[in-house]
Amino acid sequence: MGGHTMRTAVALCAAGLLTAGVGTASAAPAASDGNARSAHAVQRTDGRPVLVDCLWKPRQRPGAFILACGDGNSVLSALRWSQWNDRSATARGYNLVNDCKPYCAAGRFHEYPVIVRLDSPAPWKKRPEVQHFTRLSLEFLAGRPEGYPQVQTYPLWD
Repeated sequence: MGGHTMRTAVALCAAGLLTAGVGTASAAPAASDGNARSAHAVQRTDGRPVLVDCLWKPRQRPGAFILACGDGNSVLSALRWSQWNDRSATARGYNLVNDCKPYCAAGRFHEYPVIVRLDSPAPWKKRPEVQHFTRLSLEFLAGRPEGYPQVQTYPLWD
């Protein structure tokens, strides 16, 4: 795996663990005193679905996304979005998957190029005025983790 991608995986896992420990820290900028629209208001008014991350934050076009919220052993990185509309979204990037051999803490992350597709938008239970994508599909382009099909589909949390 390339050095840049490995550093990204380690940074994402560390950030996930740190953020989980401190609660609801958000990467979204705070609204200025002169601006009454918060980051949440922007999500409501632009009409496009969001991707809900592990900390229940709505995101559009994220550069990275943790698939395995519990342990961080599957992460999407270097995402480059070519499409994001009211029905679907598409990106290219990498799925970094821990082989967990001999066990996850001692395992190695392997990098697999993927096409990421989001679809099936629906109202988000936490904030029904916001649409969120409810399904994510990965198409592995060159190699894939042992036991994975060419296309792996995940339901997304609500």
